Amino acid sequence: MNKTHAILLATGGAMLLSACGGGGLFNRGRPDEFAVQRQAPLVVPPDFALTPPRPGAPRPADAGLQQQTLDALFGGPAPRSEVETNAISRAGNAAPGIRSSVGDPQTNTVAKGAITREILAAPEGDGREAQTSTGA
Repeated sequence: MNKTHAILLATGGAMLLSACGGGGLFNRGRPDEFAVQRQAPLVVPPDFALTPPRPGAPRPADAGLQQQTLDALFGGPAPRSEVETNAISRAGNAAPGIRSSVGDPQTNTVAKGAITREILAAPEGDGREAQTSTGA
C-alpha cells in the first residue's frame, strides 16, 4: 500500500505541475523594461501672450555665473510685502555715512547704563586681565 500511495502521490503531483508549463521557468514572455519610454506630461504655459525672442537680443538665461549662484542661494529679488514696505517708509531715509558713524566709539546711539559702558570700554584681549567682583 505504501508504494501505491507514493506512486499515486507522485503521479498526481506531476499532473498538477504539468499545468504550470509554458516553456520553462526562465523562458516566460515578460515586458522589456528598457523598451518602455516615458512621455513628458503636458504642461499648460502660464502666459499665452508670450512673444518670441528678437534676433540678436541677449537670452534671459545668460546671466553671469555669480548672479546665478546668488539667485540659487538667496532666491533672487523678491517683491517686498506690504508690511515691509510700510516699515521702510516709516523709517525714513538714513544719512549716507550712517554705518561709519555708528561704529565710532564716541557716538552714543543708545542710552547705555554705567555697567554696560564699562563692559564695552574694557580692553580687548585674551581674558588674562579679567576680574570679577561680588556684591559682598
